[in-house]
Formats: sequence, C-alpha cells, structure tokens
Amino acid sequence: MSTITPKMLPATASATNPSLMIGDLLDAGVRMAGDNQIVYRDQSRHDYGRFRERVHQLAHVLTAQGVKAGDVVAVLDWDSHRYLECFFAIPMIGAVLHTVNVRLAPEQVLYTMEHAEDAFVILHEEFISLIEPLADKLPLVRGYLLCQDASQALNTTLPVVGEFESLLSEQPTDYAFPRFDENAVATLFYTTGTTGNPKGVFFTHRQLVLHTLSEASAFQAPGFELLNRDKVYMPITPMFHVHAWGVPYTATLMGATQVYPGRYEPEMLVKLLVSEKVDFSHCVPTLLNMVVSAEAVASKQIDLTGWKVLVGGSALTQSLASKAWELGIDTRSAYGMSETCPLLTAGILPQDIATADFATQLPWRCKAGLPIPLVRLQVVDSNDEPLQQDGKSIGEVRVQAPWLTQAYFKEEARSTELWRDGWLHTGDVGSLDERGFLTISDRIKDVIKTGGEWLSSLELESYISQCPGIAEVAVIGVADDKWGERPAALAVAVDANNPPTVADVQAFLEQFVTQGKLRRWAIPSMIRFVDEIPKTSVGKLDKKRIRSEV
Repeated sequence: MSTITPKMLPATASATNPSLMIGDLLDAGVRMAGDNQIVYRDQSRHDYGRFRERVHQLAHVLTAQGVKAGDVVAVLDWDSHRYLECFFAIPMIGAVLHTVNVRLAPEQVLYTMEHAEDAFVILHEEFISLIEPLADKLPLVRGYLLCQDASQALNTTLPVVGEFESLLSEQPTDYAFPRFDENAVATLFYTTGTTGNPKGVFFTHRQLVLHTLSEASAFQAPGFELLNRDKVYMPITPMFHVHAWGVPYTATLMGATQVYPGRYEPEMLVKLLVSEKVDFSHCVPTLLNMVVSAEAVASKQIDLTGWKVLVGGSALTQSLASKAWELGIDTRSAYGMSETCPLLTAGILPQDIATADFATQLPWRCKAGLPIPLVRLQVVDSNDEPLQQDGKSIGEVRVQAPWLTQAYFKEEARSTELWRDGWLHTGDVGSLDERGFLTISDRIKDVIKTGGEWLSSLELESYISQCPGIAEVAVIGVADDKWGERPAALAVAVDANNPPTVADVQAFLEQFVTQGKLRRWAIPSMIRFVDEIPKTSVGKLDKKRIRSEV
C-alpha cells in the first residue's frame, strides 16, 4: 500500500470539535419528537420532554449513591422505559452501562457481574431471587436500586438503597452532564459462545453515535423505510442483547414513538402491536414465529397488516417470511453480531427486485443484504485473500467499521483471534454477489462436511422449513464412519399429534434436487420430531445443545 501525505490546514484558535456523545442523541430526539410518546406495556406513557427529565433525575439518583465516572452499573430489567433511561443516564455521567443477560444460568450471571467489576446494580423485583444467592460473591457492589411495577413491600436481604420511581420523584429535573472524551467506554455486555465463559464486548460513545447515525440512514433507504419520526417502534429483541440491536438509540434520535413490552408474553405483545399501532419491530425468527403462530393472529382475528419486522440473529427462512407475508407482515433480514454493535448489513433490495412481485423478492428478503454506510466487508479464503464477488465463491466474512468492539474485555488471546490484519473475523461463512449483496451460508463451526463436500446447515433448514406440517427445524452434522459427517435434523411439527413422516420430508426435498438447488446426498436420513428445539438465551438455535441431544 502506498503512503500519502494529505494536505492539513490549521484550525482557527477558538474553533471547537465537539466529542460525539450519547447525550446528543437524546437532545436531538427531544427536539424532533413533538407529542410522540414513550410507552411501557399498558402501565405508563409520557412524552419526550418527560423522558429527558427522567434521564436527568436518574443521573441525580446515581451520583447521590456515589456512582462516578468509570464505575460499571449493571442493569437487570425487562424491556422498559426505565431501561431506555439507563441507556442514556449511565453513560452520560461517564459510567459504564452493563446490560446483564438475565436469561443466563445463575453461575454465568455471577461470572459476568464479577468479571465486569459491577459497582452498582439497578434490579427489577423479579430478579431478586436470582441475585440474592449471588450477592455475597459480589463484594464490589455498593448498593441496589429496585424497580417495581406495583407498589408493595418486599422482603430482601439485598442492600437496597430505594425504589426507582420513588427516588426519581425526589430529584431535580435538570443535571449538568459533563463533556468528555468520545472514546470513553459507554456500554459493556457479554456474548456467549460454544465453549468457555461469556466474553465481554464494549463500545464507546463515539462508536455508538456513529452506529446510530448509520443505522438511521439504512432504516430510511428507498424501499426499506423502517423507521422515522412518524413511525411507532417496539423491540422484540431484549435490551440486554447488543442494546436491542442499537435501535432504541436510533428511535430516540428520530423522535419516534417507542413502545416497551416488558417481559415478552405473546398476549401482551399482540395487544400492544394492535393498541399502539406498531409499525416496526425487530427480533430473531423464533420470536416472530411465536407471534404469527398466536391463535388470534394466525386465524386473522387480529390484523397486523403493515407491520414491518427486521429479522436477525438466525436466518430468516422463506417459509417464515411467506407465512408472515400472508398475514400482511413485511419481513426483511439483517446481519451482525454482538462484537459489531451489531448492524453490518440490511435487506435493502436492489431497485429492480424492489419493484417485483413477492415471489421474486422472497429469496432476496432472506439474504443478509447490503453493507450499511461506513461498513467495509469482504469474503476471504483460508489464506485471508479476498474472493470474487460472483455470488458463488464462499469464504469467511471479515469486516471493518468504526463501531466494532476493539477487544474482548480482559481477554487478550481471544481478542487476537477475533482481529487479524486489521479486520474483525466474524466466523461466518458466506458469499458476495456482483451487487455487493451478502448471503450467509453458515457459521464456520456449523458447516457440514460430508464426503468431502461442504453443506450449509442454514440452506438445508430453509428448504425443510417449507415442507407442509413443519413449524421449525434445526440441522446439524453428525459423525458418520463412511462420509465423515451426515446432516441430521430436529423438527417441530405444526400438529404434534399428526407430524409428517420422515419419508414425507425426504420426498418434499426431492423437488429441490430436481430444480438443481440441492444435491441428493444432502437430504438427511435422520429426521427426529421433538416438542421443542433448544434455544440460546436470546432465542437463537442452540446447536451446541442440539448436537448433544441427537
């Protein structure tokens, strides 16, 4: 690479170059929002002016309890207006927001809180029973702020400093937030893998602001138009999981109405979708499937026409996208990972495809999509050499963007493995076509090698999911003496009392062989029907557990 010396010009002595700060997203949203609301279940609602006041009051509560710049504050709550306020107040005082994954096993929750060196905890009452047995092992925690949805006396051995709403009500509605270096860490959370302890990833104010601006740009792309000031947004991705994909920051910047459903309960989700006229949500495929399979939705007693859903975390199958479309739900795919803040690509359709019928659009809707602004993405071979963008050459996906985690927290060896030659290596296998559209084939560890050929478990899942009577499917590779590995499938039937037979599924897959989309040797001989397929704490297929059960 050649070295260049670009021209630099002196700045005026009194000129400033302000840091990129999370608080600026909030201020912009308040200016934009008008009468738009922040809604929590069917329990509370207020406008952006009150939202801003509550962020300032929370900052007063935290500093009064001794929380200072650099301290790590853990939050254990369901998706709520309180959590949204924590997204802002904690980083804005210079502290670090640790979004604790409440669905991890207790020993893993303890590990993440110890490893993060949490100094203060904001805790929903439902998680008292989780934290009480761990408290003696968390000596750095100086106090607990309790969140309650109903006023009632609680018995707890935790050193509770007060109740969230009660303490907020006593505070001034204006706080003099400091300005500081934009590279200060703002958030920290832990991503689980197939081996070892969860890994901490962290993001700075600068990274989160840039991710928000790029995500906002992508969400307003022609033909995509997921979110703006006039839309109603409700996450169905937990706020502890990669900041709910960063969308609460983006929705706040835009001043959109935001609806927070608390604990994910099908009846409450559907109720809010209808009563609040939600335009846009995002979730993993299993949660979308839960909603569209709800009796009132599936029978069309409830009309969700016009609801747009961005699907990530696992592959959106053509079967699920079609099922949603029949109910009037517009689905698209997105791609990213915890380490990437997360958004890297989104299903912004090429112009000629965007104007085509749904059948033509369907396979494109299920691809990972185009890199969003400021993302550089390559597919490379085993020698880290870029492959052709022909839609056929398959290799590992590696990326550069200004919001990628720079390391795993206190994990030097794992960090070195994540980053090579200035690129973050995702561990995903995919291909790029001539338009720059990304298709993810699999995780490297989930690709099935059978008879010397590579088989994508995601592709096979997509085909099997289209079989009548199949509600959900997961495909893995199992050891085989002759072929090295063979594909095996776990499936959930639409009607557990009358599932398709293995022969039915195999016969259905023959059509894809005839069409040249699938090799006959890829049809699994082992297909087992189960009541439920194991999932991770964020609703993805848990292939580690699935392998142990097949």
